Amino acid sequence: MQEKDYYKVLGVDKKASKADIKGAFRKLAHEHHPDKKSGNEAKFKELSEAYSVLSDDKKRAEYDAYGRVFSGADGNAGAGASGFGFSGFEGASGFQDFDIGDIFGDIFGGGRERQRRGRDISIDLTLSFRDAVFGVERKILVTKTSTCDSCDGAGAEKGSEMENCGACNGKGQVHETRRSLLGTFTSVRTCGACNGSGKIPKVKCKTCHGHGVLRKEHEISIAIPSGINDGEMIRLSGSGEAIQGGVSGDLYVKIHVEAHNKFRKEGSNIATELSVKLTDALLGSEYTVDTLDGNLKVKIPAGVAVGEVLRIRGKGVPNKGGSRGDLLIKIQVPLPKKLSRAAKKIIEELKAEGV
Repeated sequence: MQEKDYYKVLGVDKKASKADIKGAFRKLAHEHHPDKKSGNEAKFKELSEAYSVLSDDKKRAEYDAYGRVFSGADGNAGAGASGFGFSGFEGASGFQDFDIGDIFGDIFGGGRERQRRGRDISIDLTLSFRDAVFGVERKILVTKTSTCDSCDGAGAEKGSEMENCGACNGKGQVHETRRSLLGTFTSVRTCGACNGSGKIPKVKCKTCHGHGVLRKEHEISIAIPSGINDGEMIRLSGSGEAIQGGVSGDLYVKIHVEAHNKFRKEGSNIATELSVKLTDALLGSEYTVDTLDGNLKVKIPAGVAVGEVLRIRGKGVPNKGGSRGDLLIKIQVPLPKKLSRAAKKIIEELKAEGV
Protein backbone atom coordinates (compact mmCIF):
# COMPACT_ATOMS: atom_id res chain seq x y z
CA MET A 1 0.00 0.00 0.00
CA GLN A 2 1.30 3.44 -0.90
CA GLU A 3 2.35 5.51 2.10
CA LYS A 4 0.79 8.92 2.70
CA ASP A 5 2.71 12.09 1.90
CA TYR A 6 2.49 13.87 5.22
CA TYR A 7 4.01 17.03 3.80
CA LYS A 8 1.22 17.28 1.24
CA VAL A 9 -1.37 16.55 3.93
CA LEU A 10 -0.21 19.62 5.87
CA GLY A 11 0.53 21.64 2.74
CA VAL A 12 4.17 22.33 3.62
CA ASP A 13 7.52 21.91 1.91
CA LYS A 14 9.88 19.10 2.90
CA LYS A 15 12.30 21.74 4.16
CA ALA A 16 9.64 23.33 6.38
CA SER A 17 10.69 24.26 9.91
CA LYS A 18 8.99 22.97 13.04
CA ALA A 19 7.27 26.34 13.41
CA ASP A 20 5.95 26.14 9.83
CA ILE A 21 4.65 22.63 10.41
CA LYS A 22 2.99 23.60 13.66
CA GLY A 23 1.42 26.68 12.09
CA ALA A 24 0.06 24.72 9.14
CA PHE A 25 -1.39 22.04 11.41
CA ARG A 26 -2.98 24.58 13.75
CA LYS A 27 -4.69 26.36 10.83
CA LEU A 28 -6.00 23.19 9.19
CA ALA A 29 -7.01 21.61 12.52
CA HIS A 30 -9.20 24.60 13.28
CA GLU A 31 -10.81 24.30 9.88
CA HIS A 32 -11.56 20.57 10.05
CA HIS A 33 -12.13 20.00 13.78
CA PRO A 34 -15.05 17.57 14.29
CA ASP A 35 -16.69 19.82 16.89
CA LYS A 36 -17.34 22.41 14.17
CA LYS A 37 -20.35 22.24 11.88
CA SER A 38 -18.07 22.29 8.85
CA GLY A 39 -15.62 19.85 10.46
CA ASN A 40 -14.33 16.66 8.87
CA GLU A 41 -13.31 13.96 11.33
CA ALA A 42 -11.51 11.84 8.73
CA LYS A 43 -9.50 14.80 7.52
CA PHE A 44 -8.81 15.86 11.08
CA LYS A 45 -7.42 12.40 11.90
CA GLU A 46 -5.21 12.52 8.82
CA LEU A 47 -3.87 15.96 9.78
CA SER A 48 -3.16 14.85 13.33
CA GLU A 49 -1.42 11.71 12.09
CA ALA A 50 0.82 13.79 9.82
CA TYR A 51 1.64 16.27 12.57
CA SER A 52 2.45 13.49 15.03
CA VAL A 53 5.21 12.32 12.71
CA LEU A 54 6.58 15.57 11.31
CA SER A 55 6.70 17.32 14.69
CA ASP A 56 8.97 14.63 16.13
CA ASP A 57 12.61 14.85 14.98
CA LYS A 58 13.29 11.10 15.17
CA LYS A 59 10.07 10.07 13.45
CA ARG A 60 10.48 12.72 10.79
CA ALA A 61 14.01 11.50 10.03
CA GLU A 62 12.76 7.92 9.67
CA TYR A 63 9.86 9.05 7.51
CA ASP A 64 12.13 11.11 5.23
CA ALA A 65 14.54 8.19 4.87
CA TYR A 66 12.12 5.23 4.50
CA GLY A 67 8.70 6.70 3.80
CA ARG A 68 7.36 5.29 7.05
CA VAL A 69 8.07 5.36 10.82
CA PHE A 70 9.40 2.43 12.83
CA SER A 71 9.79 4.02 16.28
CA GLY A 72 6.32 3.63 17.77
CA ALA A 73 5.43 4.23 21.39
CA ASP A 74 6.73 0.79 22.33
CA GLY A 75 9.79 0.91 20.09
CA ASN A 76 8.12 -1.20 17.38
CA ALA A 77 6.19 -0.31 14.29
CA GLY A 78 2.74 0.94 15.19
CA ALA A 79 -0.51 -0.35 13.79
CA GLY A 80 -2.01 0.83 10.56
CA ALA A 81 -0.55 2.38 7.45
CA SER A 82 1.07 5.15 9.40
CA GLY A 83 3.51 2.82 11.17
CA PHE A 84 3.80 4.80 14.40
CA GLY A 85 2.50 4.47 17.93
CA PHE A 86 -0.84 6.23 17.58
CA SER A 87 -3.87 4.79 19.30
CA GLY A 88 -6.59 6.59 17.39
CA PHE A 89 -9.42 8.87 18.41
CA GLU A 90 -11.91 6.53 20.01
CA GLY A 91 -10.19 6.23 23.37
CA ALA A 92 -8.44 8.63 25.72
CA SER A 93 -4.92 7.44 24.97
CA GLY A 94 -4.23 9.16 21.66
CA PHE A 95 -1.74 11.94 20.96
CA GLN A 96 0.83 10.74 23.44
CA ASP A 97 3.73 11.77 21.21
CA PHE A 98 3.23 15.54 21.10
CA ASP A 99 1.91 18.41 23.19
CA ILE A 100 -1.78 18.42 22.41
CA GLY A 101 -2.45 21.18 24.97
CA ASP A 102 -0.19 23.56 23.13
CA ILE A 103 -1.88 22.95 19.79
CA PHE A 104 -5.52 22.77 20.85
CA GLY A 105 -5.43 25.24 23.72
CA ASP A 106 -7.52 27.78 21.87
CA ILE A 107 -10.02 25.09 20.78
CA PHE A 108 -10.64 23.59 24.21
CA GLY A 109 -9.72 26.56 26.39
CA GLY A 110 -6.66 24.83 27.80
CA GLY A 111 -3.00 24.91 26.87
CA ARG A 112 -0.19 26.74 28.55
CA GLU A 113 -1.19 29.76 30.61
CA ARG A 114 0.27 33.01 29.38
CA GLN A 115 1.39 35.75 31.70
CA ARG A 116 -1.48 37.90 32.87
CA ARG A 117 -1.48 41.34 31.28
CA GLY A 118 -3.48 44.49 31.92
CA ARG A 119 -5.63 46.13 29.26
CA ASP A 120 -4.18 48.43 26.63
CA ILE A 121 -5.69 51.90 26.56
CA SER A 122 -5.68 54.59 23.90
CA ILE A 123 -6.07 58.37 23.83
CA ASP A 124 -6.15 61.08 21.18
CA LEU A 125 -3.73 64.00 21.26
CA THR A 126 -3.98 67.12 19.07
CA LEU A 127 -0.80 69.01 18.14
CA SER A 128 -0.17 72.29 16.40
CA PHE A 129 1.61 72.08 13.05
CA ARG A 130 4.73 73.61 14.56
CA ASP A 131 4.88 71.11 17.46
CA ALA A 132 4.43 68.23 15.03
CA VAL A 133 7.34 69.51 12.92
CA PHE A 134 9.83 70.23 15.69
CA GLY A 135 8.63 67.76 18.33
CA VAL A 136 7.49 68.58 21.82
CA GLU A 137 6.98 67.03 25.26
CA ARG A 138 3.40 66.93 26.47
CA LYS A 139 1.98 66.03 29.85
CA ILE A 140 -1.41 64.38 29.92
CA LEU A 141 -3.77 63.21 32.67
CA VAL A 142 -5.10 59.67 32.33
CA THR A 143 -7.51 57.89 34.68
CA LYS A 144 -6.68 54.20 34.67
CA THR A 145 -6.29 51.11 36.82
CA SER A 146 -2.93 51.35 38.58
CA THR A 147 -0.91 49.46 41.15
CA CYS A 148 -1.96 50.36 44.67
CA ASP A 149 0.74 52.49 46.33
CA SER A 150 -0.35 51.49 49.82
CA CYS A 151 0.40 47.78 49.37
CA ASP A 152 2.64 47.88 46.28
CA GLY A 153 0.18 45.64 44.47
CA ALA A 154 0.25 42.82 47.02
CA GLY A 155 -3.30 43.45 48.22
CA ALA A 156 -2.25 43.06 51.86
CA GLU A 157 -2.29 45.65 54.60
CA LYS A 158 1.21 46.81 55.56
CA GLY A 159 2.69 44.40 58.08
CA SER A 160 0.12 41.73 57.34
CA GLU A 161 1.34 38.21 56.61
CA MET A 162 0.51 36.23 53.50
CA GLU A 163 -0.92 32.71 53.64
CA ASN A 164 -1.34 29.90 51.16
CA CYS A 165 -4.28 30.23 48.81
CA GLY A 166 -6.93 27.64 49.58
CA ALA A 167 -8.22 27.50 46.01
CA CYS A 168 -4.93 26.23 44.54
CA ASN A 169 -3.18 25.00 47.71
CA GLY A 170 -0.45 27.58 47.24
CA LYS A 171 0.51 26.40 43.74
CA GLY A 172 -0.81 29.45 41.90
CA GLN A 173 -2.35 27.21 39.24
CA VAL A 174 -5.56 25.26 38.90
CA HIS A 175 -5.82 22.07 36.82
CA GLU A 176 -8.95 21.50 34.78
CA THR A 177 -9.90 18.26 33.04
CA ARG A 178 -12.09 18.19 29.94
CA ARG A 179 -13.36 15.39 27.75
CA SER A 180 -13.72 15.60 23.97
CA LEU A 181 -13.71 13.42 20.88
CA LEU A 182 -9.95 13.18 21.24
CA GLY A 183 -10.08 11.90 24.79
CA THR A 184 -9.44 13.51 28.16
CA PHE A 185 -7.32 16.63 28.33
CA THR A 186 -5.91 18.41 31.33
CA SER A 187 -5.20 22.12 31.13
CA VAL A 188 -3.62 24.49 33.59
CA ARG A 189 -4.77 28.04 34.26
CA THR A 190 -3.77 30.76 36.67
CA CYS A 191 -5.66 30.65 39.95
CA GLY A 192 -8.19 33.48 40.01
CA ALA A 193 -8.23 33.69 43.79
CA CYS A 194 -4.53 34.56 44.19
CA ASN A 195 -3.80 35.63 40.60
CA GLY A 196 -1.06 33.02 40.30
CA SER A 197 0.97 34.05 43.34
CA GLY A 198 -0.14 31.11 45.50
CA LYS A 199 -0.57 33.52 48.42
CA ILE A 200 -3.43 35.60 49.75
CA PRO A 201 -3.29 38.26 52.48
CA LYS A 202 -4.54 37.54 55.96
CA VAL A 203 -5.58 41.21 56.21
CA LYS A 204 -6.62 42.94 52.99
CA CYS A 205 -5.31 46.38 52.09
CA LYS A 206 -7.81 49.03 53.16
CA THR A 207 -7.02 51.22 50.17
CA CYS A 208 -7.59 48.69 47.36
CA HIS A 209 -9.61 46.15 49.40
CA GLY A 210 -7.16 43.38 48.56
CA HIS A 211 -7.26 43.84 44.79
CA GLY A 212 -3.72 45.24 44.56
CA VAL A 213 -4.94 47.77 41.98
CA LEU A 214 -7.32 50.71 41.90
CA ARG A 215 -8.41 53.44 39.51
CA LYS A 216 -6.70 56.79 39.85
CA GLU A 217 -5.49 59.75 37.83
CA HIS A 218 -1.95 59.72 36.45
CA GLU A 219 0.15 62.44 34.87
CA ILE A 220 2.14 60.96 31.98
CA SER A 221 4.85 62.71 29.97
CA ILE A 222 4.89 61.98 26.23
CA ALA A 223 7.91 62.85 24.10
CA ILE A 224 6.59 63.68 20.63
CA PRO A 225 9.31 63.11 18.00
CA SER A 226 9.93 65.72 15.31
CA GLY A 227 8.19 65.18 11.99
CA ILE A 228 5.32 63.07 13.32
CA ASN A 229 2.43 62.73 10.90
CA ASP A 230 -1.29 63.11 11.39
CA GLY A 231 -2.81 59.76 12.35
CA GLU A 232 0.43 58.18 13.66
CA MET A 233 0.41 56.20 16.90
CA ILE A 234 2.89 56.36 19.77
CA ARG A 235 3.09 53.31 22.06
CA LEU A 236 4.13 53.75 25.70
CA SER A 237 4.97 50.27 26.94
CA GLY A 238 3.66 49.49 30.44
CA SER A 239 1.65 52.71 30.72
CA GLY A 240 -1.70 50.99 30.22
CA GLU A 241 -3.87 49.49 32.93
CA ALA A 242 -2.28 47.44 35.72
CA ILE A 243 -3.42 44.01 36.84
CA GLN A 244 -2.62 42.19 40.07
CA GLY A 245 -0.08 39.41 39.58
CA GLY A 246 0.71 40.46 36.02
CA VAL A 247 2.22 43.17 33.86
CA SER A 248 0.62 46.44 32.84
CA GLY A 249 -0.76 46.94 29.37
CA ASP A 250 0.39 49.65 26.96
CA LEU A 251 -0.82 53.18 26.28
CA TYR A 252 -1.41 54.11 22.64
CA VAL A 253 -1.48 57.79 21.71
CA LYS A 254 -3.08 58.71 18.37
CA ILE A 255 -1.74 61.98 17.00
CA HIS A 256 -3.90 64.58 15.27
CA VAL A 257 -2.04 67.47 13.62
CA GLU A 258 -3.85 70.76 13.10
CA ALA A 259 -3.72 72.18 9.59
CA HIS A 260 -1.65 75.37 9.09
CA ASN A 261 -2.94 78.29 7.07
CA LYS A 262 0.43 78.78 5.30
CA PHE A 263 2.44 75.58 5.49
CA ARG A 264 1.99 71.91 4.72
CA LYS A 265 4.32 68.98 5.27
CA GLU A 266 5.68 66.98 2.34
CA GLY A 267 7.87 64.24 3.76
CA SER A 268 10.82 65.98 5.39
CA ASN A 269 10.10 69.20 3.50
CA ILE A 270 7.74 72.07 4.29
CA ALA A 271 5.83 73.62 1.39
CA THR A 272 4.35 77.09 1.14
CA GLU A 273 3.29 79.57 -1.54
CA LEU A 274 4.45 83.11 -2.28
CA SER A 275 2.59 85.67 -4.38
CA VAL A 276 4.95 87.78 -6.49
CA LYS A 277 4.01 90.85 -8.51
CA LEU A 278 4.23 90.49 -12.27
CA THR A 279 6.97 93.12 -12.54
CA ASP A 280 9.01 91.44 -9.80
CA ALA A 281 8.61 88.10 -11.54
CA LEU A 282 9.90 89.64 -14.77
CA LEU A 283 12.69 91.78 -13.35
CA GLY A 284 13.57 89.91 -10.14
CA SER A 285 13.32 91.19 -6.58
CA GLU A 286 13.72 90.28 -2.90
CA TYR A 287 10.84 89.24 -0.65
CA THR A 288 10.50 88.61 3.08
CA VAL A 289 8.96 85.18 3.63
CA ASP A 290 7.40 83.75 6.79
CA THR A 291 8.92 80.43 7.91
CA LEU A 292 8.60 78.31 11.04
CA ASP A 293 12.01 79.73 12.03
CA GLY A 294 10.92 83.36 11.62
CA ASN A 295 11.14 85.83 8.74
CA LEU A 296 13.58 85.07 5.94
CA LYS A 297 14.68 87.19 2.96
CA VAL A 298 14.37 85.31 -0.32
CA LYS A 299 15.77 86.45 -3.67
CA ILE A 300 13.29 86.11 -6.53
CA PRO A 301 15.22 85.51 -9.77
CA ALA A 302 14.29 87.53 -12.88
CA GLY A 303 11.95 85.66 -15.20
CA VAL A 304 10.68 83.24 -12.54
CA ALA A 305 7.77 81.17 -13.88
CA VAL A 306 4.35 80.73 -12.37
CA GLY A 307 4.35 77.51 -10.34
CA GLU A 308 8.14 77.38 -10.13
CA VAL A 309 9.44 76.12 -6.79
CA LEU A 310 12.30 77.81 -4.96
CA ARG A 311 14.16 75.52 -2.54
CA ILE A 312 15.61 76.91 0.70
CA ARG A 313 17.97 74.30 2.16
CA GLY A 314 17.75 73.30 5.82
CA LYS A 315 14.49 75.05 6.71
CA GLY A 316 12.27 71.99 6.67
CA VAL A 317 11.50 69.17 9.11
CA PRO A 318 14.31 68.06 11.49
CA ASN A 319 15.53 64.54 10.71
CA LYS A 320 17.41 62.01 12.81
CA GLY A 321 21.08 62.91 13.02
CA GLY A 322 20.48 66.66 13.18
CA SER A 323 19.85 67.37 9.49
CA ARG A 324 16.71 69.08 8.22
CA GLY A 325 14.58 68.97 5.13
CA ASP A 326 14.00 71.98 2.89
CA LEU A 327 11.51 74.81 2.59
CA LEU A 328 9.74 74.66 -0.78
CA ILE A 329 8.31 77.97 -1.99
CA LYS A 330 5.89 77.74 -4.90
CA ILE A 331 5.71 81.01 -6.85
CA GLN A 332 2.33 82.46 -7.73
CA VAL A 333 2.03 85.52 -9.99
CA PRO A 334 -1.43 87.05 -9.76
CA LEU A 335 -2.32 89.06 -12.89
CA PRO A 336 -3.80 92.57 -12.52
CA LYS A 337 -7.49 92.78 -13.41
CA LYS A 338 -7.22 96.39 -14.62
CA LEU A 339 -4.38 98.19 -16.43
CA SER A 340 -3.74 101.90 -16.75
CA ARG A 341 -3.26 103.43 -20.20
CA ALA A 342 0.47 103.62 -19.59
CA ALA A 343 0.60 99.97 -18.51
CA LYS A 344 -1.42 98.91 -21.56
CA LYS A 345 0.96 100.80 -23.83
CA ILE A 346 3.95 99.05 -22.28
CA ILE A 347 2.26 95.65 -22.68
CA GLU A 348 1.42 96.40 -26.29
CA GLU A 349 5.05 97.37 -26.94
CA LEU A 350 6.19 94.06 -25.37
CA LYS A 351 3.67 92.21 -27.50
CA ALA A 352 5.01 93.88 -30.59
CA GLU A 353 8.47 92.69 -29.66
CA GLY A 354 7.17 89.10 -29.36
CA VAL A 355 7.46 88.90 -25.60
